[in-house]
Amino acid sequence: MKHEARAAQGRDQRARLSRAKLGELVPRKSSFDPVRGVIRSGEGRLQALLPLKYKKMAVSPFAFFRGSVSLMANDLASGPNTGLTVQLCGDAHVQNLGSFGAPDGRTIFDINDFDETVPGPWEWDAKRMAASIVLAGMEIGQTREACRSAAETFAASYCTLMEYLAGQPILDAARYQIHRATSAQAVSDALRQAERAIPSELLAKYTEANAKGAVQFRKIGKVLWRVSGSRRGEVLQSLKAYRKSLPPERVHLFDFFRVVDIGFKVVGTGSVGLRDYVVLMRGNGTKDPLFLQIKQEVASAYTPYLKLPEFRNQGQRVAGGQRRIQPLSDLLLGWTKIGEQHYLVRQMSDHKGGVDLAQLKGEGLRSLGQIAGELLARGHARSGDAVAIQGYMGSPERVVKAIARYGMAYADLVHADFEKFQKAIREGRIQLAV
Repeated sequence: MKHEARAAQGRDQRARLSRAKLGELVPRKSSFDPVRGVIRSGEGRLQALLPLKYKKMAVSPFAFFRGSVSLMANDLASGPNTGLTVQLCGDAHVQNLGSFGAPDGRTIFDINDFDETVPGPWEWDAKRMAASIVLAGMEIGQTREACRSAAETFAASYCTLMEYLAGQPILDAARYQIHRATSAQAVSDALRQAERAIPSELLAKYTEANAKGAVQFRKIGKVLWRVSGSRRGEVLQSLKAYRKSLPPERVHLFDFFRVVDIGFKVVGTGSVGLRDYVVLMRGNGTKDPLFLQIKQEVASAYTPYLKLPEFRNQGQRVAGGQRRIQPLSDLLLGWTKIGEQHYLVRQMSDHKGGVDLAQLKGEGLRSLGQIAGELLARGHARSGDAVAIQGYMGSPERVVKAIARYGMAYADLVHADFEKFQKAIREGRIQLAV
């Protein structure tokens, strides 16, 4: 399709969802119970770990938001959408931005969680990120006006870069790098944190010597423990299938490593309850450790609401989505199966660093919003049609105001849901870990 026709196709989608209505939050049915939705999203997970997930979600409305993506998936799908498809991050929020080691050795700042990734309407990611900016701002004591301003900064940044990339040669747009991200304090702190998150530091943090002097995972409360017996054998066996998911040149590198020990680690907020194994491996001697994460993946929370291809492996879905969105991904990104369960495989904490909300005070929230908009726009331009999306957006003012308006409205809804969640805790419907 010609460039002009693609732009016209985007403009035509305004008849499906006008730019002004992009900011409308469709009311829920009166019978909808957010607490029941949270409980239902835990089905199929390790039930013994769910009280820990709920404890993390009970910390604040923003923490609740992070652990309840299924609620927002339902809300986003309840109204019309633009029909302009990209590869969604799916769980776009400010604490799913961070730094990590790229295949070329640099430490970069980008989106770093893709568990919910699927093809879907571009604005669903934009609306979730806008809501997260508002919720993060509220958590650190920003005024409503400051939160709205930061959400508008995010949306304007998204629109500006999308317009730029729509006018670039396709391969140049796909290779586009965001160089000024380090100017934000929260980002520079994450990069410094990432420089310290090297395998040798993790070795000291997570392992110990046993009675025979061999290295093994240490027991750390309810967060990390060793895996033994038949389950250990199943995890080891899964590495054969994982190996087949790697490109030949990366198989060559992986084959130099040997397994030392296997652990189970509880990670994140939304992922609590899913199985997460950590394999300690060794390459060129004791000073060359590799921590490989084998993380269970289930169907995306958006699956019930979208016409999606059938995924043979949910780990493959996540790896494929990440590669579509990012110019640079983990060198050892792959997937496998253990029994009937699907898993993503990647390096654990390979120079990873996250966003500290305390660094978002003052102008920090706006600065991070600027970068978040650019990162999301680049990912969407790589995986969707930037020309069509720009055709829909046109002059950005309406879209900017609409996305920020939605972010504010949805943040208020999250606060209301959080109160119901807290009430369910008091009434005993929700049990928290001790």
